[in-house]
Amino acid sequence: MRALQRIIPPGYLLLSLLLMLALHRYLPLLRLIPQPYNYTGVSLIVIGLCLGVLGAGMFRRAGTPVRPFHTSTALVVQGVFRYSRNPMYLGLLLILLGTALLLGSLTPFLVIPLFFWVISEGFVKHEERFLEQLFGEAYREYRQRVRRWF
Repeated sequence: MRALQRIIPPGYLLLSLLLMLALHRYLPLLRLIPQPYNYTGVSLIVIGLCLGVLGAGMFRRAGTPVRPFHTSTALVVQGVFRYSRNPMYLGLLLILLGTALLLGSLTPFLVIPLFFWVISEGFVKHEERFLEQLFGEAYREYRQRVRRWF
């Protein structure tokens, strides 16, 4: 799993977007979502960007690092973190889902489960252990109150 952590999550987002575009261009297989319905993807991309920006802003205001596995100095539980323990990762997933909808063919959707697995196994599970060690009961209580994704 350490190998997965060499690239930070926005890097995986970029790699996933490039793979989605390549699959759509060279191996579209089946058109699932016709125009103009595919434009609903734009709204998911915007929501995903907003979640990421809001989450990162909350971290900055709390004075804790945004980059994974840097020692957290605060447990952020307000704002978008009241609804999801991982709003920034959720935002990245929504960007990918919105992109797949916008492209409209089958193969870009195949990238999303792979991205989800990389983020879950390479980052989320390790970060949760890390936060529990740092913040103890406060984090366990937060984890009981707020879902991992949404």
